[in-house]
Amino acid sequence: MRWWDVEPVLELERELFPDDAWSRGLFWSELAHARGPSATRRYVVAEENGRIVGYGGLSAVDGTGDIQTIAAAREHWGTGLGARLLADLLSGATAFECHEVLLEVRVDNARAQRLYERFGFEPIGLRRGYYQPGNVDAVVMRRSQTADGAAAVPDLAAHDARHAHDAAAAVAAPAAHDTGPAADDPAADIPAADEQGTTHDG
Repeated sequence: MRWWDVEPVLELERELFPDDAWSRGLFWSELAHARGPSATRRYVVAEENGRIVGYGGLSAVDGTGDIQTIAAAREHWGTGLGARLLADLLSGATAFECHEVLLEVRVDNARAQRLYERFGFEPIGLRRGYYQPGNVDAVVMRRSQTADGAAAVPDLAAHDARHAHDAAAAVAAPAAHDTGPAADDPAADIPAADEQGTTHDG
């Protein structure tokens, strides 16, 4: 994600999360920590035909990564875009030498929880009334990075074979660009639950 991406990302953010969308200032603040040798953030966007259709962000402090946000345009739900964004952020966590990655997800968003579980996240706690307005609880999930630091990715090919009915609706993988220390390495396509991260979700 670059500075010129902030406005189209904001437009998508407000469409997906009208009640608790991030502000322009918050995105700018996050991007300020995503460049240079002391970077502690990685933010990526996915584009299709010149339009941003997804984005995600990761913070990394003292060996712990935190999925700050991850979201995709509604027309890309079920295409695997959320999974590719998540895989990219986990690659960023590896580059930051994180030993664990945390996230929050709405307690009523079972589809997103299943996606995170496929990537090795496990529930470790509950935050009461975390999502406002609405007073919805958040499940806190944790993923341990593998011993060599690599971000293990699930068997996407096998998963796709079990979900062949989604192939007809799938679109070509959007191009991605980022800020942060790791090169883009999106995972193969799987049906995804596209989820907003630690501050809000849909």
